[in-house]
Amino acid sequence: MTAVTTVAIAGTGVAGLAAAIQLARGGVAVDVFEAKSEPSTQGSGISLQGNALRVFDALGAWDDIRAAGFPFEGLNLRAPGPGAPIVAELPDVKTGGPDYPAAMGMPRADLTRILLDHAQRAGATVRFGAKVTGVETDDDGVEVFVNDESAGRYDLLIGADGLNSHVRELIGIETKPEPTGMGIWRTFVSRPASVERSELYYGGPMFIAGYTPTGEDSMYAFLVEKAEDRFGISDEDATRIMLDESRAYDGPWNDIRADLAEGAHANYTWFTKHIIDGEWNRGRAIVIGDAAHSCPPTIAQGAAQGLEDAVVLTELLLARDAVDQSLWDEFHARRLPRARAVVEASVQLGQWQLDGVRDADVPGLMFGIARQMAVPA
Repeated sequence: MTAVTTVAIAGTGVAGLAAAIQLARGGVAVDVFEAKSEPSTQGSGISLQGNALRVFDALGAWDDIRAAGFPFEGLNLRAPGPGAPIVAELPDVKTGGPDYPAAMGMPRADLTRILLDHAQRAGATVRFGAKVTGVETDDDGVEVFVNDESAGRYDLLIGADGLNSHVRELIGIETKPEPTGMGIWRTFVSRPASVERSELYYGGPMFIAGYTPTGEDSMYAFLVEKAEDRFGISDEDATRIMLDESRAYDGPWNDIRADLAEGAHANYTWFTKHIIDGEWNRGRAIVIGDAAHSCPPTIAQGAAQGLEDAVVLTELLLARDAVDQSLWDEFHARRLPRARAVVEASVQLGQWQLDGVRDADVPGLMFGIARQMAVPA
């Protein structure tokens, strides 16, 4: 007996697909609705900590994901300027436990493709070009409207439709992401053989310059600056700006600039923060992942926290025989404090940089939150 037999999910990000996989494997009829017309093939890379890798194993997708990514141990800190000397080699806390790498990078599109395949093989139905536009919930279920027409009645709606969640708005939750004051340039480039782990440069004209290997031949690179109005510029100008702003950084940044000079795409977004402080559900509809909480990617826990939301929620739905207040109370007791700790730590790290605090204990903050994440959600 499970608490639900039919579930609708909005969104094909990591949280939504993880929930779809687990519920479908548990015998629940799952319909996933994605507003975009097709799976995304764009984007750069993603950094995943061990607690995310542990979830992928629980989903049965770890072997495929490990083969598509670049696992590594540790983190290097480099200084800006000539030679970009390594000033510290930091061990990573193995937040997933001893059976998993400390971290891994991979292309975002590959991660989506693998999770989508596992969701469909588990039995979930996925519709693209299908936006959830209405929700009517009562004590026994929820009617979901897609593209302004009823898609049917379900026991539960999971809104995993990202940062600017429409489901969050539809169910009356007013909490929204707000800028933190920082912006980030991202690009996807070739990986020099010398890059075998994530490396961060603190200092110089940027708050952070860094990169993460995502495959044998690929790498995700980024620059973090004070938030600027960079929106609406051409692709050519975006690439030129990122190339120019990286000139203070030596070492592998020389290879990154070579790819940018050849036309590698650069994109720009602002860092945001938010967390729904209280229940994430309204009746038989709930938001998880970026819809419920967001933070700067300074400690690479955003995707991991969305995955943990999905695993905890589906664990309760499959183990209980009713969707009642005790289920919601346990879910929020397990997820809200943990997600809040990640958001607050990520924002604090950025605030130190915005405030110019030179004696901030950056490694201490990073290792402190990592030790918390080493305990399963």
